Amino acid sequence: MNFGGFPLGGKGLGGASSNEPLTPEQQQMQMVKTIQAGMESCPVKTVIAGGMGFGLGAVFGLFMASMSYDTPMTGLPGAPALQNLPLKEQLKRGFKDMGQRSYSTGKNFALVGSIFAGTECCIEGFRAKNDLYNGVSAGCITGGVLAAKAGPQAAAVGCAGFAAFSAAIDYYLRHMD
Repeated sequence: MNFGGFPLGGKGLGGASSNEPLTPEQQQMQMVKTIQAGMESCPVKTVIAGGMGFGLGAVFGLFMASMSYDTPMTGLPGAPALQNLPLKEQLKRGFKDMGQRSYSTGKNFALVGSIFAGTECCIEGFRAKNDLYNGVSAGCITGGVLAAKAGPQAAAVGCAGFAAFSAAIDYYLRHMD
């Protein structure tokens, strides 16, 4: 069976006819090659970046939401103040708010991570180079796309901001040695 995009070429895990038995070492090498080919594809990188972004954003959102409860809060105008409610109701509202903020922040981080990783991977594939300019270009596109709804000036500022941040991070990571 042939699955497009995989290095096996439709010849089974052994690379030859599927009637030949494979040693465990051959099976392991073919599995490693298949996983590496998947990890080098832009769709897989995009999904992984989105998933990791969602996880990081959810943890960050949970932390930030938990920090907002260190001072007395008031709810909507006309609603009873949170500190005047019974403890069980306070906890219920607090955990619900923390979950909503965690989910919202996770979605935002996933969106940013997916757009950036997918764009950077596509640019790297088109240029056939792995250098600082890929990240800067991807940062500019990501910032521009995320700020596009606010108008062209906001898109330009978003492009410049994300590109500068991406350049700083890439420069630091490439020159850590």
